[in-house]
Amino acid sequence: MDPVKEGDLVHVHYTGRLDDGTVFDSSDDGDPLEFVAGSDALIGGMAKTVVGMKAGDKRTITLEPADAYGDYRPELAAKVPRTQLPEDVAVGDELTAKTGENEFRVRVTEMGAEDATVDANHPLAGKTLTFELEIACVHPADN
Repeated sequence: MDPVKEGDLVHVHYTGRLDDGTVFDSSDDGDPLEFVAGSDALIGGMAKTVVGMKAGDKRTITLEPADAYGDYRPELAAKVPRTQLPEDVAVGDELTAKTGENEFRVRVTEMGAEDATVDANHPLAGKTLTFELEIACVHPADN
């Protein structure tokens, strides 16, 4: 069994946890994540992390916010009048917002009687993420 090389197609089972141990994503009940080893396809250089590992190998990596979804940026959260939102909107809902010709996703994080807070930060922005990785299989790159 050869070690993973850059360009190999890799299938990885993973569990992503926050600092408090909360699981935010996992492949436990599904298919492994598939990507090209050594590419920039995943956050924090995760695709580079598997280079040199072999099928069955496990590794735990920790990504600081800057290497994952970035630092939380307070300026990306804003209060808006409830009248600008759909009537049935609730905390946790994702909406499409427009500024000029630009469209982007926002998440409703607070609801008040007159206004609501919407946030364009990624839900994992500002968080340190720990991933437990296990190489399920490797398909060598065509030489």
